Amino acid sequence: MKEKILIVEDERQIARFLQLEFEHEGYEVKIVYDGTSGVKEALEGDYDLVLLDIMLPGMDGYEVLKKIRENSDIPVIMLTAKYEVKDKVRGLDIGADDYVTKPFSIEELFARVRAALRKRNPSIKKDVLKFAGIVMDLTTHEVRRQGVKIDLTKKEFDLLEFLMRNANIALSREKILRSVWGYDYYGDTNVVDVYIRYLRSKIDDPFDRKLIHTIRGVGYSLRDGEDED
Repeated sequence: MKEKILIVEDERQIARFLQLEFEHEGYEVKIVYDGTSGVKEALEGDYDLVLLDIMLPGMDGYEVLKKIRENSDIPVIMLTAKYEVKDKVRGLDIGADDYVTKPFSIEELFARVRAALRKRNPSIKKDVLKFAGIVMDLTTHEVRRQGVKIDLTKKEFDLLEFLMRNANIALSREKILRSVWGYDYYGDTNVVDVYIRYLRSKIDDPFDRKLIHTIRGVGYSLRDGEDED
């Protein structure tokens, strides 16, 4: 059975982006665009987790969270552009399970959602991704290839996770940038090429078979085969 996520977010472009990304990951998703509807849906719907924006029309996210906590212990992750520590403390004190500030990478948000769901249901097995000799433990952040431990930075880890979840798919630089660096990243798109080079130096270069391939005119793909460039 698919796990169900409720997104309470008034910015429709962001909400739609999140919906598409989480549905691609296998979740069932519903969106509401204001605080009052968020409370009603969270309490009446059968959801496994709520992604809750703070700046909402009608009723802000703090008030929504307070009303949810009066009746339910459903995991709630707050999404906000507020960076002040006091704002995070306020949300956590009311009962938020986690707090993610915008901009965020979608892979980080996936990880935080999985962590919140595991806390609610400890019987859920730890997440391990495997592909062509690479083993990635999403719980311990440990990566091995052919049994050899590979040390990655956080962003390298996020990038490899995205490639592994989309193995054998040709991924454009724009798709990688949006999914790993976040929907509102405003840096140079060449950052993708830079981090692919970093990742190749650790994942491919020490081994006898290349897995990260350049796809001519498209971008990159993790695959156990020949380059197309």
